[in-house]
Amino acid sequence: MANLNQLQGCGTAIITPFQHDESIDELALRRFIEFQITGGVDFLVACGTTGESVTLSEEEQARVVALTIEVAKGRVPVVAGAGGYNTREVIEKIHRYEALGADAILSVTPYYNKPTQEGLYQHYRALAEATSLPIILYSVQGRTGVNLEPATVARLAEIENIIGIKEASGNITQIGEIAALVNSDFKIFAGDDSVVLPVAALGGVGVISVASNLLPRPVSDLAHACVAGRYEEARKLHRQLTPIFKAMFIESNPIPVKAALAMSGLIEEVYRLPLVPLSAANRVKLEQVLAESGFLAKAAQAIS
Repeated sequence: MANLNQLQGCGTAIITPFQHDESIDELALRRFIEFQITGGVDFLVACGTTGESVTLSEEEQARVVALTIEVAKGRVPVVAGAGGYNTREVIEKIHRYEALGADAILSVTPYYNKPTQEGLYQHYRALAEATSLPIILYSVQGRTGVNLEPATVARLAEIENIIGIKEASGNITQIGEIAALVNSDFKIFAGDDSVVLPVAALGGVGVISVASNLLPRPVSDLAHACVAGRYEEARKLHRQLTPIFKAMFIESNPIPVKAALAMSGLIEEVYRLPLVPLSAANRVKLEQVLAESGFLAKAAQAIS
C-alpha cells in the first residue's frame, strides 16, 4: 500500500496504449508507467477518461489497473477509475479494484441518466459504504451532463472515506464555493491543467492531469510550486505550459495527447472507435505547438 499522503501535487490520468490490432499494449504500458514515475509524478490514475476506460471491457480495465499496481510497486499510489450510471455495477468494480490492491478510487458522476443532487448524494454514499478505500469524487459536467453542486460536495465530504474531488467544471467560482464549505483536509484537485494555479490559490492540493502524460516533470514542477505557494515560479511555469495545455484539447481528450505521445515515440497512435486519429489540420497545429515549446524534444530525451 502506497503512502496516501502522496495524493497531492500531480497525478497523471494515464493513457491506455493499444497495439495495431487495438489490443492493450502491455509492454508500452509498463514502459509508460516507469516514464511517469521517473518523471516525478505523485500518483497515477488508471482507467479514467484519458485511459479510454469506456471502450475497455471489465476484464481489460482490471488488467490495466493490475498492471499499473504491479509496475508502480508501491512507489506512488495507484487510483483506479470506477464510475458509471449503474450504482450496483460501480460497487462491483470497486470491489474488484480493492482486491487487486488499488490505493484509492476516482469515481465520475453517473452519466446519461442525469440524477438529481439527492440521487448523486445517495449514489456516492452507497459507494463509500461498500468499501474502505478512499474515494475521490469526479465532477465533469461537460462529459456527464450533471454537475456536483457545492452543497452536495459539502454533504459528501462529511463521509469519512470520501476524501476529495477532481473538479473539472472549469468554474472557478464554484470551486471557490466548495473550498469555503469543506474542511481543509478535503482534497480539491484541479480537473484541468489550465486551472491548477487558481485552484491551488483557493486551497486545492494539485491536479489530475492530462498533459503530464507527455510532460510529467514540467507539470509536476508546476503543481508542486502551486501547492507550496511559490506563485512567482508557478506563474512562470504556467505561462510556458499554457500552449501545451490548450493543444491537449484541440480535439476530444485523449486524441491529442496520444498523438503527441506517438510523435515522441512512446506509444503507437491507436484508438478505439468512436475515437479516431487527430485530423490533418489539427495535427499540423499540434506539431507546431510542440516544436515551438521545445517540450517535445525534452520528452523524447527523457523517454530515451
